[in-house]
Amino acid sequence: MTAKPPEHIPTEHEEQRTFVQWFRRKFPDVRIMAIPNGGARSPSVACRLKAEGVARGVPDLFIPAWRVWIEMKRINGGRVSPEQQSWKSYLEKEGYTVLICAGFENAQREVGAWLISQK
Repeated sequence: MTAKPPEHIPTEHEEQRTFVQWFRRKFPDVRIMAIPNGGARSPSVACRLKAEGVARGVPDLFIPAWRVWIEMKRINGGRVSPEQQSWKSYLEKEGYTVLICAGFENAQREVGAWLISQK
């Protein structure tokens, strides 16, 4: 009997890419943008971006018309860092909604629930 191969768990990048593609099809007149605050970079690029205002912990996506920020995580293993929690608290204090989403499907559900709550 052969062992079942391990199931592929999408990366955060894959989850976010799938969500953005879905969002742009579902809401073509609502803009969504990614915040370039993560990823591996050379020290010189990291210093330049930090000087330009990139900040650790800022959520991954922003929907300006809805005042909604989205932090994407993997469906398994993603955790909210102290910097992310600090930004979440700050943004909510300023009147924004911050959704922490474990994967594409959870992000779809969270956005749907948020839309219903706005009616």
